[in-house]
Amino acid sequence: MLWARPVAYFSAEFGFHESIPIYSGGLGILAGDHIKAASDLGIPLVGIGLYYDQGYFKQRLDRDGRQREDYIEVDSGLLPLQPAFTGNGDPVTVTVETRTGAIAARVWKLTVGRNTVLLLDSDVDGNQPEDRELTARLYGGDERVRIRQELILGVGGVRALMALGISPGVAHLNEGHSAFAGLELARHRMAREGIGADEAMRRIAAQVVFTTHTPVPAGHDRFSADLIDEHLGPLREALGLDHDQLMAWGREHPADPSEAFCMTVLALRISRRANAVSSVHGHVTRAMWAPLFPGWAEERVPIGHITNGVHVRTWLAPQMHRLYDRHLGPEWPRRCAEPGCWEAIENVDAGELWETHQTLRTRLIGFARRRAVRCAERRGEGTDVLNQLRQSLSLDAMTIGFARRIVTYKRANLILQDIDLIASLVNDAQVPIQFVFAGKAHPRDEPGKDVLQQVARLMRDPRFAGKVLFVEDYDIDVGRHLVQGVDVWLNTPRRPLEASGSSGQKVVLNGGLNLSVLDGWWAEAYDGLNGFAIGAGETHTPTELHDRRDGEALARVLRDEVVPLFYDRDRDGLPRGWIARMKRAIRTLGWRFSADRMVTDYVLTSYIPAAGGTSSDMSRF
Repeated sequence: MLWARPVAYFSAEFGFHESIPIYSGGLGILAGDHIKAASDLGIPLVGIGLYYDQGYFKQRLDRDGRQREDYIEVDSGLLPLQPAFTGNGDPVTVTVETRTGAIAARVWKLTVGRNTVLLLDSDVDGNQPEDRELTARLYGGDERVRIRQELILGVGGVRALMALGISPGVAHLNEGHSAFAGLELARHRMAREGIGADEAMRRIAAQVVFTTHTPVPAGHDRFSADLIDEHLGPLREALGLDHDQLMAWGREHPADPSEAFCMTVLALRISRRANAVSSVHGHVTRAMWAPLFPGWAEERVPIGHITNGVHVRTWLAPQMHRLYDRHLGPEWPRRCAEPGCWEAIENVDAGELWETHQTLRTRLIGFARRRAVRCAERRGEGTDVLNQLRQSLSLDAMTIGFARRIVTYKRANLILQDIDLIASLVNDAQVPIQFVFAGKAHPRDEPGKDVLQQVARLMRDPRFAGKVLFVEDYDIDVGRHLVQGVDVWLNTPRRPLEASGSSGQKVVLNGGLNLSVLDGWWAEAYDGLNGFAIGAGETHTPTELHDRRDGEALARVLRDEVVPLFYDRDRDGLPRGWIARMKRAIRTLGWRFSADRMVTDYVLTSYIPAAGGTSSDMSRF
């Protein structure tokens, strides 16, 4: 089964380390953690992605807090990449045909633990100039660039595997970008077994696992019939399908000629096992795609959920790793997905845990100050501003972090809903709070850029100067410092639009506490004593009312619950109640939201049955 024929894991982005900038956000970080955990567990898995030589953009803010984007080409010679070679010693190059000519791509190999990731790169001699640029930027370009990238990822990715003699037993599509892989796998099945397209699709579906991460209908890639014909025409003909037959595979309503081709619909149709990435997201996804399953009750729509987890050792601060070594035993990393592994955290001396956490907060503040000063110097800020930034943030104040993609539904600006109360908390000399923000808005997302600017401008508001920092150019390094050093991790999505939101899982491992809307992973993680909740899982309409109510709830829980508990100290200066909550969060959540647990769930519920073994039921509720 898996050990004879590996899992092929397709993803448009992978986040392994900040030095390899082929990721933009949570989808890529999740993919990177998945590969690492599979390696730790000895699961044979081959990743397939694209090599973006300019990666995602470098972010800088102007003096008015407006995001600007720069693209910098990365020297592949400085990265841990090697050209992929066939068994005959020839470099692997794959070709994908379109109506307007063939696109070639070379293949790079990246070793991640025991496993290999293949990255396709269209910057090769012989391609048209515009095609050489196809894989230059992650999520750049128009729809035509996007479909050509996805053609290289899906069809080219399968051809790269075949060129290397890799015949996967399972194909895992991490989001719909790679769904064309199913069509190419079906073509191979037809040629090998002498069967028709429909039967080949049926057999391939048994081997395909699909994970969807997008709870918003507009977030799913859709392409016009003309673009599909231009790019899939040659493959469609090889499959023996006419244009309408192929379009039907990607339409919610197959007979509707006005409907575009949706990559998620194709992925659902060519996979027998599909899952969302949290329980709430599972409910949202089943409702969204119920029309694909006419006659099925919504709760029986065959889309389960496997809640995301994080690779523990990637995100754990060295200081916390040493603390766990002392108290959980030297074998704890191997057992991190076992509930019993974390029980001993309750026996850790409160002073030792608190001292370790304070060290990490101090480290974060130093990092944020240095980054802010460097960016201000680049903007040509004056001496007064630079000196203020060097002294910004207190080493002892409760530090709240927010770092993620900046899009409107994630509401980085929710604190502005009750700005006067937040200002009073920030400026309370006895029990002050402070904020560190980071995040990027997509270059074409003007509403997201507006939200980012609102937050960044707080640094120039006299009420918040020195108490709010926006750390520019969010990447894995910035994220690592934040999740390791904050006291509180703020998560404010507009429920139920957060698929998972796994950054808060990293915070737990490092002793931080979550303050979050009950959405994504937090809806199933929060037990009343292992963090804090904003609201009680309500939704309101219209959107303005929803945001106002959640903003009021956020300010209220900060004032009435979070701040008092943090500053309630005993005679030794220890916040005993806060530390008890830290321990409970680590004990109840550390194992449950590890990537080891997540990958084990995929193996038992999806990979083994897809490879022909016996299935455990995937959770649906």
